[in-house]
Amino acid sequence: MRITLLPGDGIGVEIVAAAVEVMDAVAKKFNLALEYDKQLIGGCAYDATGTPLPEATVTSAKASDAVLLGAVGGPKWDNVEPDKRPEKALLGIRKALGLYCNLRPMKVSKYVAHLSPLKIERAAGADLLIVRELTGGIYFGEHNEAAMVNGVETASDVELYTRPEVERIARKAFEAAKKRKGKVTSVDKANVLGSSRMWRKIVTQMQKEEFSDVELNHFYVDNCAMQLVLNPAQFDVILTNNIFGDILSDEASVIAGSIGLLPSASLGDGTGMYEPIHGSAPDIAGLGIANPLGTILSAAMMFRYSLNNDAAAQAIEDAVDKVMEKGYRTPDLAAEGLQKVSTCEMGHLVAAEILQ
Repeated sequence: MRITLLPGDGIGVEIVAAAVEVMDAVAKKFNLALEYDKQLIGGCAYDATGTPLPEATVTSAKASDAVLLGAVGGPKWDNVEPDKRPEKALLGIRKALGLYCNLRPMKVSKYVAHLSPLKIERAAGADLLIVRELTGGIYFGEHNEAAMVNGVETASDVELYTRPEVERIARKAFEAAKKRKGKVTSVDKANVLGSSRMWRKIVTQMQKEEFSDVELNHFYVDNCAMQLVLNPAQFDVILTNNIFGDILSDEASVIAGSIGLLPSASLGDGTGMYEPIHGSAPDIAGLGIANPLGTILSAAMMFRYSLNNDAAAQAIEDAVDKVMEKGYRTPDLAAEGLQKVSTCEMGHLVAAEILQ
């Protein structure tokens, strides 16, 4: 199995290295053959080649079974020309790989539930997956910038979806639910928006015709936002459009108590890309104190969704839990009575648990 590694900028180099050590341990345990191809992306790519997304990176990614990304960007590149900023590489590679589906899991570990802004009894046990449509909707519809229309300053943005776009993202959600607890909550604003009424109709039809073994319910987006705070444990898979998913996934990430633990995946019909949700943290880059668990858990998602090996994914997730249970923490999560470890040491510990 061929994996393109894109460490990127800042702490990306350290966290991807830790994840690779864990992936090698899984490969050894399950007798898997992994081949890595390390490429440049973001600011380091701009420094080396004059572009944040070299053609060699895109070529490698398209030829791989999966892509593991660290992070891009930093103040060093704040003043480069807008079309060469490191963040442009993320949009570029997502477009090149046709990544229309974003998976954002949010699991409140009992070891960090006390860090959640919610009361522990509300946060503990929450384990959900947000499936967000990534390349359609209002972000990609027609945009009319502010202009005078009949003497009044006016602007508009069009929320546009087609049936094929809704079907393909709904299929990802239903398939993901079959690997979890078998429940999909589709989120829309069907009481107001025509695009949402079509979305709800299509999702309902698909559940009846193709996924009758998956439970389906529907929430308006405002109610879903409220329910995430009141009782996040009620959700399994949340399916929603681009703009609602953008907002709800950020809300959910805060509930988990630590951004350093959260992975994500961007999927299409070919190569998938996996990355932690945090940034490049240039202020701590090279200090060996970054938390690699979000990246390590992104690697677990890679085994589950792109490499079709649930056992390997579960082995990584179980190993992370065991290391947390034993009281090891990187400095961002350290507290009295816990053992503080470096980025590299955390990778060693998780890999060792897998091989026990």
